[in-house]
Amino acid sequence: MSEDQGFATFEDVGIAERDKPPFLRLPEPRSLFGLRAMRFEALASGHQLEPYLRFLAALARAQDRLVGEVDMPGLPSPGEQRRRAANAMPLVPREDLAEDKAAADCFTRLIALMDEVVMPELAREALGRAKAADEEGRRVMFAAVLSDAVPAETVADHIFAAAALQVVAARRTAGLDPLLPQPVADGVCPCCGGPPVTSTIVATIDIDGVRYIQCSLCAAQWNHVRVKCVSCGSTKGINYQAIEGVADTIKAETCDECRTYVKILNQRKDAELEAVADDVASLGLDILVSEAGWRRAGVNPFLLGY
Repeated sequence: MSEDQGFATFEDVGIAERDKPPFLRLPEPRSLFGLRAMRFEALASGHQLEPYLRFLAALARAQDRLVGEVDMPGLPSPGEQRRRAANAMPLVPREDLAEDKAAADCFTRLIALMDEVVMPELAREALGRAKAADEEGRRVMFAAVLSDAVPAETVADHIFAAAALQVVAARRTAGLDPLLPQPVADGVCPCCGGPPVTSTIVATIDIDGVRYIQCSLCAAQWNHVRVKCVSCGSTKGINYQAIEGVADTIKAETCDECRTYVKILNQRKDAELEAVADDVASLGLDILVSEAGWRRAGVNPFLLGY
């Protein structure tokens, strides 16, 4: 594992000389999951995790199909949203989805779609248990995913619940006014209150070189200063870890203050990088950084079993 210090890692692109980048980028559900599925497929060939990556590609394709089929989840009233924004609170709290009918419907439809997919035996067994869960059991699964408290022994079962929740959360957040959400707290999505999955240096026109954090649940992206800890906001002891001999498009930003890390993906060097798919495929980096003493701050429901 190699280590870079502070500003030595990513080149300065003169952000201060341009207009201030937008704080928030809303998800685009109708393309989000389809692009993710393609990225999983592209990463799978020859990868040590090939069977799992192909399974996740199929799961993302099912999510993509469901975006246009499930009902729009409920939203707080405009007045309630404004009140939340004024008090630095997430506009559409993720906890509400545990009781949302759209989430239950999406879960049922997802199970039916995945029942036709070829998958590893362990995944097939987990799908069977998820399929057999009654209404209350499914609510319990949703609550566990939404509170980041999935029991270790049922991680595989909860993958399907997490996938359904991602669909309805992305659809719900996509319906917000992008100018309304305000910063909430370090490492907290201003839309749903979820934790980050990864951060990305984007290569989009007008905001090229700007860093955004992506929510692990609703896929909203919010602007975050580079060389600053996502978890605690510290600018001290920030370093970048990478695997020697591997392309430096993905690094782990580690913080010596809180001893956590979040991956940072550089789309300026590889425009195909995708927050969730490349996070899973770079599991080897997680293992090395964790063994060196840092705790993962990003959450990926498809990595909870590792």
